[in-house]
Amino acid sequence: MAKRIAPLLPPLERRLARLGERIRTARLRRRLSAKLAAERAGMSLMTLRSVERGGMGVTIGAYVAVLHVLGLDSDLDAVAQADPLGRDLQDAALPNAARTKHAAK
Repeated sequence: MAKRIAPLLPPLERRLARLGERIRTARLRRRLSAKLAAERAGMSLMTLRSVERGGMGVTIGAYVAVLHVLGLDSDLDAVAQADPLGRDLQDAALPNAARTKHAAK
């Protein structure tokens, strides 16, 4: 039975495709063959090709493995780190007295 893949909105598909392109460009800049990069990432050549195309059926772990091989996995530390919207929502849920104390810090 084939895997079901939840459809992404077109802007998200384009974002994933751009990520795949950047991954491929990074691999080529390092002069790594696709075969060697796939081997180091512990995946098939077909999976690496899917990552480089921005395939949405590929696990996030596969993307992380390739980024690690390329020395780019530390970039993931910045994902969702700041979260200003989340902080604003959290602060809005605080009682007024706590919000005043929190804002003063």
